[in-house]
Amino acid sequence: MRPMLIPLSEADGLLFDIRYATADNLAGRPIYRRPLAMLRPPARMALLTARDLAAPLGFKLLVFDAYRPVEAQWALWNAVTDKRFVADPRGGGLHPRGVAVDLTLADAVTGAALEMGTGFDATEEASAHGSLEVPVAAQRNRALLLGIMTAAGWDHYGLEWWHYHLPNPQQFPPLTASAVPGGPM
Repeated sequence: MRPMLIPLSEADGLLFDIRYATADNLAGRPIYRRPLAMLRPPARMALLTARDLAAPLGFKLLVFDAYRPVEAQWALWNAVTDKRFVADPRGGGLHPRGVAVDLTLADAVTGAALEMGTGFDATEEASAHGSLEVPVAAQRNRALLLGIMTAAGWDHYGLEWWHYHLPNPQQFPPLTASAVPGGPM
């Protein structure tokens, strides 16, 4: 039987800053006990394709979040005022399905994240793809990330430059913390 969720690691050629394992997130407190990033197999393969597309351009993918247990989705839902930036857990959301990822591009040599004009999880209009409220360099970097992710088979959420998910995510049921290998995150 294939695992439902596969952990991502630096051995995959990815960088990590799992924000929900820290207080540096929308809730202002850790949501996860452990800094894990996991995806379902088809999402993992699509992410590795994006990694391969970014590498010859001199970039690595820096992952902020991937699979998010339904319980963590509730914690974020309760913490955020502007509900456009967090999916209603009653509908399952996208991250709890294991086919969504929050990420950015980083310089492959230094590991420094590219400027995107707003921070990850910034609940403001300037976070939207195509926002003209951010500097031209940030617009270019967002377009580059969007191009790489789209070419690798991902879809995006228009209000968040960092959020990508597989097309037709509803084919995957949401998963609770019990799906996490080794116990809850």
